[in-house]
Amino acid sequence: MQLAVTDLLEKAVETVRRMPPEAQDAIAQAMLDMAQVGAPSEVDPDHLKDVLEGLDEIADGDIASPEEVEAAFRRFRA
Repeated sequence: MQLAVTDLLEKAVETVRRMPPEAQDAIAQAMLDMAQVGAPSEVDPDHLKDVLEGLDEIADGDIASPEEVEAAFRRFRA
């Protein structure tokens, strides 16, 4: 079964078609990556400990507040 493409997606694809091949590939890869959100993925063994610690923190409710997130983004923009 083939689903219809939304008008917005069609407009985006037409815009990307006018870009250089390298930009097209970068955007295509980003789209594919976003389509896999929530899908299982392999974790680099060098990062596994940090990933597991982060998941434990989330499970314990130890997450940044919206204010803390905004403050972090302000530092990056400065």
